[in-house]
Amino acid sequence: MKRIYITDFGAIPGSEELQTAAIQAAVDSLYPNGGEVRVPAGTLRTAGIRLRSNTTLYLEAGALLEGSRDPELYHILAGDTLEPVDPKELRPEPLNARPEGFIRYFGGRWHNGLIRAYDAKNIAIIGEPGSIIDGMNCYDAGGEEAYRGPHAISIIRCEHIVLRGFTVRNSANWPESIWHSRDILCEDVVNLAGHDGIHITSCDDIIIRRCTFRTGDDCIAGFDNYNVLVEDCELNTACSAFRFGGTNMLIHHCHIHAPAEYTFRGALSLDEKISGVNNPNDGEHKRYNMLSIFTYYADFTTKIRRAPQNIVIRDCLIENADRFLYFNYSGNSRWQINRPLAGITFQNLTVKGLSMPLTAYGDPASPVKVNLTRVNISLREGAEDLVFIEAANFREIRLTDVSFENSRSDKIARCWSEPGKGRFVFDNVTGIGLEVEYTDQPFVSRPI
Repeated sequence: MKRIYITDFGAIPGSEELQTAAIQAAVDSLYPNGGEVRVPAGTLRTAGIRLRSNTTLYLEAGALLEGSRDPELYHILAGDTLEPVDPKELRPEPLNARPEGFIRYFGGRWHNGLIRAYDAKNIAIIGEPGSIIDGMNCYDAGGEEAYRGPHAISIIRCEHIVLRGFTVRNSANWPESIWHSRDILCEDVVNLAGHDGIHITSCDDIIIRRCTFRTGDDCIAGFDNYNVLVEDCELNTACSAFRFGGTNMLIHHCHIHAPAEYTFRGALSLDEKISGVNNPNDGEHKRYNMLSIFTYYADFTTKIRRAPQNIVIRDCLIENADRFLYFNYSGNSRWQINRPLAGITFQNLTVKGLSMPLTAYGDPASPVKVNLTRVNISLREGAEDLVFIEAANFREIRLTDVSFENSRSDKIARCWSEPGKGRFVFDNVTGIGLEVEYTDQPFVSRPI
C-alpha cells in the first residue's frame, strides 16, 4: 500500500489556517488506486474532507483534526470534479428545521460531515491511541432543529468500512452516520458528547466492538439493519442506550449506565448551542437520565426490508435506566410508525435502578413476542409500586427465572388487549405479585 503524509502536500500542524485543501490534495493524489494518508501529531484545522475508495485515513498518536465552526464550509460534494455527484442529490440550502424528506438527499446539507465517504469501497479511518476528531459543536442555524451542524463522519452507499482506534468528541450532529452500506467494522472507537453515537440505517453485516459511547443523545441508533453484533461496549447516555430496529441483532457483554456524563444537547439554551458549550452544569433544563435500555425505532425515512426480529440482549450490566423496553406502536410515538417489531429477547441481565414500565404495545396484525430469561431487576427508590409491564397486541410475553428487588406491587402487568388475545407466561418469577390487570382505559404513554 502506498503511504503518504499530508505534510508533503503543504499541511501545517498547529497553524490557525484551515488545512482542508492540503488534506484533500493528499487523498486525491491516491485516486483511483488508493493507499494510506497519514495525519501526524498536532492540531490540524479543517472543514469537510472526502475519503475515496481504497483509501485509509490514518491518524497518528496526538493527531487532532479540528473542524471549522463555519457550517458553509462542509458542502464538499458540490464542487467535486474528481468524482462528481448527481446534482439531484445536492441540497446545500438551509433545512428550515425539519422539512419533509430532507434526509433523502444524500448529497445535501443534512448529510454533511467533517469526513465524508460517498459511493466508495474499501475505506478506513484508523487512529492510534490519543488521536482525536473534534467537531467543535459546529452550530448551523440552517441545520436540523435549527442548530445541528455536520456529522463528524458521514458515510453513504459504501462497502467494506473499517473505523478503529480514534476518539470523536463534540460532534455537531452524529459522530458516525452510516446509510445504505455493508460490511462495517467499528472497534475501539470512543465517542464523547455530540448527539447519537453511531447511527446506522439500512445497512448489512455490522460489528461494533469494544467501543465507548458517552453521548448527549442515543448511543447506538438506526433501523432497517441486518446482521448486527454489538459486544464489549460501554454505553452512557442522556437518551436511550439503543434506539434501534433491525433483524438478527446480538448485543452482549456491555455495560449500560446512567446518569449521563454529558447532558442531552436538545435541552441546551440557544446561547449554549451557538457558543458550542459542551456540558454546562447550571440550569434546571439540563437532563442526564437514561430514558430506555432499548427503544424501538422505525420511521418512514427509508423502507424496512425485513421484519424486525431476532434481537437478543444478553450478559449485560445495566444501571439506572428509566425504562427496560419501549416499543409503542399505538400511534403516539413519532419514531415508531413504520414496520413493527416482531420479537425481542433479554437474557442473563442484571438491571439496577429501573423506574418505569416495560412497554410492549404491538401491531394487531403482527403481534410482538417478548422473552426475559434469567434477569434480575432492582427498582429505583420511589418506584416500588411499579407495574412492570404495560402491553397490548402481543403474541407472548414470557418471563423465566426473573427476580425483582424492592418491589411491593401485587400486579406484574397492565394489559390493553382482551383476555386470551396474547399469552403471559411466568415461570419462576419472584419478588413481585403476578396479577395481570386488564383495562379498557385509553393507553397513555409519554413518547420518548
